[in-house]
Amino acid sequence: MSLEFTSDEMMTVGAARSLEDGAKCFVGIGLPSTAANLARRTHAPNLVLIYESGTLGAKPDRLPLSIGDGVLADTADSVISVPEIFNYWLQPGRIDIGFLGGAQVDKFGNINTTVIGGDYRNPKVRLPGAGGAPEIAASCREVLIVMRMSPRSFVDRVDFVTSLGYGTGKGDREELGLRGRGPVKVITDLGVLRPDPETCELTLTELSPGSTVEQAREAAGWDLKVADDLGAQDPPSEKELEVLRALKATV
Repeated sequence: MSLEFTSDEMMTVGAARSLEDGAKCFVGIGLPSTAANLARRTHAPNLVLIYESGTLGAKPDRLPLSIGDGVLADTADSVISVPEIFNYWLQPGRIDIGFLGGAQVDKFGNINTTVIGGDYRNPKVRLPGAGGAPEIAASCREVLIVMRMSPRSFVDRVDFVTSLGYGTGKGDREELGLRGRGPVKVITDLGVLRPDPETCELTLTELSPGSTVEQAREAAGWDLKVADDLGAQDPPSEKELEVLRALKATV
């Protein structure tokens, strides 16, 4: 009998599977944190979780409510200052994976968490802002993005570039001298997008179970390209669902 699961559960499981055991991961709160903690409880027990508040090797027994949640400091291997996190660990390229979300992402993997509509001084909506995301996007060896897909959030061009992906295309990161590779994968509720090797434009490479190419194209605010060898994600296992649901029940 096949297991029942939601598209959000598939997205979170897909994001967790993208994290390798032993990797050093800079984790954002929300979906990235849920996925990272799921990975640590399943296939990646040696995953090193690093939160912006200065906690290295956090092993929370529940999902943290914020980067300042006490459970992160209580369970960390070490707690250091925020400047040290950025100056010693992040900027020199010592962190393998940055795990980010956002309000908008565009076809070149640029992320907006600053303003929607209008201009910076007079937007329609003012968002929480950058935090450490721009540094994470610039300096982590690789970046993973996890977001629900819709025309409002997946746009042709973000209203404001908070965290740089590939700018206007291939070569922009190198021209700016950024250390990290940029976003290598965008995990959504409909499937997985990866940058085209030649153009860096996000391309649909895998579909989630039950999703279609038409759904993904309708949810993108640009003419979404589809890989010739389009793959399919494996559905969540019984263990993955059990651990994920137990984690979410702690919030």
